[in-house]
Amino acid sequence: MSPAFPVTRVLLVEDHQTLAEALTIAIDAQPDLECVGAAGSAEEALRLARTRRPDVVLMDIHLPGADGIAGTRRIKATHPSVRVYILTGDATPELFAEATAAGATGFLAKDGPLPDVLAAIRAPARGRTMVAGGTFTALAAELRRGGREQDGNEENWACLTEREREVLALMGEGLGARLIAKRLQVSEHTIRGHIKRVMAKLRVHNQREALIVAARTGLLPGRR
Repeated sequence: MSPAFPVTRVLLVEDHQTLAEALTIAIDAQPDLECVGAAGSAEEALRLARTRRPDVVLMDIHLPGADGIAGTRRIKATHPSVRVYILTGDATPELFAEATAAGATGFLAKDGPLPDVLAAIRAPARGRTMVAGGTFTALAAELRRGGREQDGNEENWACLTEREREVLALMGEGLGARLIAKRLQVSEHTIRGHIKRVMAKLRVHNQREALIVAARTGLLPGRR
């Protein structure tokens, strides 16, 4: 008998056995999730992806042989619909850029809360990069350190309206348009309009780039 709800199939790529076992147990304990395999290398992950057909891959960045970036790139090349989340303990702008270019869907802290991992697995693909709270905070901090010498911060900040700044700040908390609309008690259509204007004023192509620019130039309220 098939389950009453769809089950998300997860492939875990982690060479630390204790962590791999803990994540496998946690995933399999969820009625809507199933760990279909655990690999200790990118090469093994690619082989398992062919036969187990996962919906989501949790990919450690530090692996023997090819690293998690190369593993992500190879899996996305052969299985483009698979969502790959990078597990990392050292988020950096360079890693963020490389992993995103390789096709990663999001970034999760290896020592972060288990609910963050489970929420990411369950989250539907919406064409945007997800960064868990703790990882985003670390990434934003490093981007700010690297961008303090840049000119034009005041000009960039001044070009945004108060409501656009508010929307940008909520984007920085990881909220999508629907949740921002609920928080601000306006329509989702209105929020999407604000997001488009924020991206246009910051001269970026998507929400991920908007957050990177905002973090680098100190535009996120309370994050200067």
